[in-house]
Amino acid sequence: MRRADLVTDKIYSVAEISRRVMQWRLLSKSIAFTNGVFDILHPGHIYSIAEAASQADLLVVGLNSDASVKRLKGADRPVCDQDARALLLASLLVVDAVVIFEEDTPLELIRLIRPDVLVKGGDYTPEQIAGARDVQVYGGRVHIHPVLEGHSTTSIIGRIRGE
Repeated sequence: MRRADLVTDKIYSVAEISRRVMQWRLLSKSIAFTNGVFDILHPGHIYSIAEAASQADLLVVGLNSDASVKRLKGADRPVCDQDARALLLASLLVVDAVVIFEEDTPLELIRLIRPDVLVKGGDYTPEQIAGARDVQVYGGRVHIHPVLEGHSTTSIIGRIRGE
């Protein structure tokens, strides 16, 4: 890939992703959705994103906004701002779309996109996954994959701080 604009073209607003998903549906494409903070991209994230991408034709990644990360993780997070995090995710070949959401959970985004598959890591149970029940009610499925042990943003930040 030689055109950098192809990366930024994969970053959508909520309104834009709604239109894009409609286009994909007209082409009979299946859609997987996963979400997270993705503050410092590490092998555990790559494993999770690749696993999500393997579940459908296309992958949409919901990204917590800076404000929602602060509410969820504390005042010293995120380390990287939402634009930087979105750009890194969009640069991954297996990611078809990135959309930033402001809420603490992606429930409204999931209801809008209506993915065929909702994907999360094995540190969650179906009852803990925002939107899982909604996806199952309309006939989609929830896929929980194992976590790649030994990788976490919190541990990386701790090592950087010498903790």
